[in-house]
Amino acid sequence: MSELLGSRGSDDDARPPQTDGADASNGSAGATGRVRRAGRRLRAVPQRPWARVLTALLAALLIWISWSLGQALTAPGDDSVVARVADWGRNNHLAPVVTLMETIQYDLNPPRVGGRPTIALRPAAPHATVHTQALPPRLVSPAGPPLPGEGTWQVLRTVDGKPALLGAYLRPDAQHTSYVAAVASMDPTLLRFELHPGWSDPGTANWGAPYDVPAGGRSALVATFNGGFKINEAGGGFYLNGTTRGTLTPGAASLVFYRDGRVAVGVWGRGVSMTPQVVGVRQNLRLIVDHGVVPAAVDTNIESGWGATIGGAYFVWRSGAGVTADGRVVFVYGPALSVRTLADLLQRAGCVEAMQLDINPAWMSFMSYRPPVGGADPVPVKLLEGQQRPADRYYSTTSRDFVAVFAR
Repeated sequence: MSELLGSRGSDDDARPPQTDGADASNGSAGATGRVRRAGRRLRAVPQRPWARVLTALLAALLIWISWSLGQALTAPGDDSVVARVADWGRNNHLAPVVTLMETIQYDLNPPRVGGRPTIALRPAAPHATVHTQALPPRLVSPAGPPLPGEGTWQVLRTVDGKPALLGAYLRPDAQHTSYVAAVASMDPTLLRFELHPGWSDPGTANWGAPYDVPAGGRSALVATFNGGFKINEAGGGFYLNGTTRGTLTPGAASLVFYRDGRVAVGVWGRGVSMTPQVVGVRQNLRLIVDHGVVPAAVDTNIESGWGATIGGAYFVWRSGAGVTADGRVVFVYGPALSVRTLADLLQRAGCVEAMQLDINPAWMSFMSYRPPVGGADPVPVKLLEGQQRPADRYYSTTSRDFVAVFAR
């Protein structure tokens, strides 16, 4: 600054300035006076009280953001950077910004209409050969005449020589025919179900259960699948071994876990409620199949009631769970699903009561586990290869709650 002003003073040597109390022939003295006055003006600005307060507030905000976002990025779990940043934004009053970014992404890449699947419509090769008469009837495709293998049950795991875990693939509707949803059906007489917390949601507490399936406890593992919405967005609560986050809410759809390893789906306070035999409850929104019927409510309040995600778009990755009249537990997930088409798939699989779980590709997962060989861990296998989360997701600390399924 002083060099620049000094050069201007040198230019003035050709035109001696008129200054008060200074020798007009002395150009350098006139320049010096101007430098002093400019310096006083420049130094006066930061001294204003509002400027000091604003600077301090901005500095404090940047420090807090750096610390808070840093905590989110380094928290336990295998969540992607994008998922961590989005989750951090929703936790810190930036949900409209996150939704806007998801809306832009969705608008640029909407689900494709028409076409055919690029994968075979059969789950991975069976672990054991079971006579087809022991399997449920083939599922009817919502997309019309079935493709080869579509809706056909495959045995993914046996227990004591009996089919315990079945899998099938279906196209979700007659419009999005290049996409495939997966259906898993589990026999509760051969399997037991455990609810596990997530490290960040529902958060750390004395849950009496780990945030993963720990080494040494995996030998009987048959399947795992994701839980529901973040607790503060689920319209209900999370209960496990005497500890609660949120509030167990009457009327909320509830996945209920019992001491004997059974699981039920129902309306809290109507079909299911707290008893000494209940060890876990995972609530999420409202039922999407009730007494075998898909309620008209699945077509209303799409954004506010069924997930403010990707601009409230209808066709996104979704998951859901339900129970059949004979007690089987069904899990459905896949891309390009609306609440209506998710409910329809659960109903087609025989569910009389069913609920939506989590949505968005970052949180979807269903894994079956091949029996361990020797002392090794069971080998996890994705039911849908298109899911983002790795197959061994629940072998380490996870940020969200999940369900583990074991052989009895």
